[in-house]
Amino acid sequence: MPNNLHLALNVNGEPTEVAFAPYKTLLEVLREDLNLCGTKHGCELGECGACAVLLDGQPVLSCLVLGVECEGRDVLTVEGLVTDGRLHPLQETFADLGAAQCGYCTPGFLVTAKALLDEHASPTRDQIREALAGCLCRCTGYQQIFEAVEAAIHNPQPIRNPQSTIRNTGEAR
Repeated sequence: MPNNLHLALNVNGEPTEVAFAPYKTLLEVLREDLNLCGTKHGCELGECGACAVLLDGQPVLSCLVLGVECEGRDVLTVEGLVTDGRLHPLQETFADLGAAQCGYCTPGFLVTAKALLDEHASPTRDQIREALAGCLCRCTGYQQIFEAVEAAIHNPQPIRNPQSTIRNTGEAR
């Protein structure tokens, strides 16, 4: 059995130290060692986008990134989109417009869309479509997803009522 590696990185804005087996992917480190289960385990082939996270601000498929490659880097998962107990505008619009149905693909879409909006404040529908092309959804048909991203552009502040905030327990109200 290989010795565990000890790594320091920033996860969701917090300095984090973690020990894990050297063969683990970033996805496995996040889910198994850091207990951040919002990032989903999908195909393990880099084809579905369910495991997308932001690495130094850029979307990556965490099933294809070795954990050891993340020393000193910034990782943002879907859990990190919440700020001061409030959902990110993308999370709000996804919920309000039915862009999340079964929800399995949603974390990958959310972080990938965040990266797009961080780079382009007002992307076109074609830019949204291109940015999200690596994320697959079997439930929505994509229309609601594209509309939710567009709504987040036009409503950068959360559009739901205060009941949509998150309690310290992490449960939605």
